[in-house]
Parts: sequence; structure tokens; C-alpha cells
Amino acid sequence: MALRRLDRLMAILIALQQKPETAQRLADKFEVNKRTILRDMQALSEMGIPLYATSGPTGGFRLMEGFQLPPLQLDASEALAVLFALHSLTKLADTPFKHARWTAMDKIKAVLPETTLKQALPMLDRVELAVPERIVKTPHLAALLAFTADSAWVTVMYRSENHRRSLLLHPHKIYAAHGYWYCEAYSATHGEQRTFRIDRFDSLEEAEAPKESSSDARANKPVTASDEQHTRIVAKLTYRGALLAEQDIHIGDSVKQISDDSWYLDIQLPLSEWKWAVRFFYGLGIDAEVIESARLRQEIAGMANQTLERYQEADR
Repeated sequence: MALRRLDRLMAILIALQQKPETAQRLADKFEVNKRTILRDMQALSEMGIPLYATSGPTGGFRLMEGFQLPPLQLDASEALAVLFALHSLTKLADTPFKHARWTAMDKIKAVLPETTLKQALPMLDRVELAVPERIVKTPHLAALLAFTADSAWVTVMYRSENHRRSLLLHPHKIYAAHGYWYCEAYSATHGEQRTFRIDRFDSLEEAEAPKESSSDARANKPVTASDEQHTRIVAKLTYRGALLAEQDIHIGDSVKQISDDSWYLDIQLPLSEWKWAVRFFYGLGIDAEVIESARLRQEIAGMANQTLERYQEADR
């Protein structure tokens, strides 16, 4: 949705404080036409904003050297967005930002106008990002974030459910989900892309990149959807089943409601995730009915039979 003109004028000024901008780039950014941006530039000049334009490949509109906007010109919605994001960070047991999340909130509240705070704070008390409470600590999170930003290789001592071993990793992304911090990385030890829980890193240090042939280098590339074989899975879900499926970061967006009391899931599953699919849909129990594929139905039935036999033996 296009910004109101006053908001757009302020956004243009903020953008120009960062770097010179052409009229076309600003038009694309704010979803208006080039002529509208040129009229905005005329309006800003008439308001006394010291603007000038330069030509050439690196040209565009600029602010005169030394001109600065007053800090933190936020309306109530923008203030709510920033405070909500910072408040959500406080729900994580551990973050790479630690005290900064609290001090940033205090500084923003201290400089915002009283009228803006009176509008934003009541709304902040009524919105919440649900994050499960965890007691785990991630002492290597900040260092891992720095190594990831530098595209560095690292050696970690990783503690899984069954092993504790040294791994050579090339981390690509760090994210928080379900109250835990995760790292997506290429593991030279395993020879494939994997996801690791960062609270299970017992040690972390920078490492030399492994020497590899051109074929090894290709293997180091993150796996994309087009690189893997997939199989189609279709399932009908109850309300509870839909809620559980929506919580999964990989398939949640694929859940569709088809009537008042039934939902539908249709996904292309990488074959490397087959075991996960069997466990996931078995765990949903009667809140899911797999329609396709037949193999998945058979393996879920096999797990159910094994469970039945175990409990029947216990009752004998």
C-alpha cells in the first residue's frame, strides 16, 4: 500500500540521509511513479530542505553536507513495531544481544513524545509473540554470529542425543525457533547441509577451510529445492492437526482450510526428510489422515502396529 504523502516525504528524507537516490529508485521503493517523486522533491525544496541533484552514473538527489533530521521520528505504529520486536527478544532465554535489548527499549521510550507512548504502550500490552520458555544457555551464540557474518569455517564440539564429536562447519544462517537458537551449516564432517542446535555447542573456534576438489566445492553449496528428489504428500487434518502442522516452519504455510471443520495439506517433500514425515504424521494420530502417498500410509500403519504390539505385550 502506498504511503501517505507526508509519510513519504519523511521516508524520502531518511533514505537520502543514508545515500544518494535517483527518482526512479525512490519511485520503485515507495510504489509511486517517477513524476510523483519529482513533485515530492519540489515540495521538500520549498520547505527549505537543502537538496541538490547530480548527473551521471553515480548521480541522483542528495542532501547538503551536514544536514540531519532530528533523531527517532516515529509515529505510534512505528514505535509499536520497534518496541514489539525488542520485547519479543526478551522472551528468549539467551540472545547475542543480552542487555542491549533492554537498554534499547529504555532509550526509545525516553526520547519518544509522551503522546506517541500513550498510543503505543497500551497496544504493546495486548500483543505478544509466543516463545516457549527454555532453560538452556547458548554461550557461543555471539561468537558464532560473528563467524557466520564473516563467512568463516568453524570447528565445534557438538553434543547430540547419541554422540559428542568434533565437527567442521561452514555456517550460513542463524535463527531462533521454538525457544531455541539454530544454525544452518554445511558440515564437512557429514558431507551435507545440516541444522544444529546452538545450545549443544560445547566449544567453538575458527578453522581453516578444507582443501577440496571442484566436485567437493559443488557439494559445499547449500542444497536447493531443485537439487533434491521430492515426493508428494497429501493429508486431511482436523482443527488440532492443522494447528500442530502450522507450527512447523517448513510446512506451516501449506495448511489450507477447506470447510468449517477440516483442513488440507499438500506438499512436495524432499526424500531426505522422509523419516521426519513418518514420525510427524504418526504423531498427529487421528488428527491427520494421509491420503497420498501409499508408502507413507503403510509406514505409519507399521509404526502403529509396533506400538500396539508393545502395549499388548505389557498387558500379558
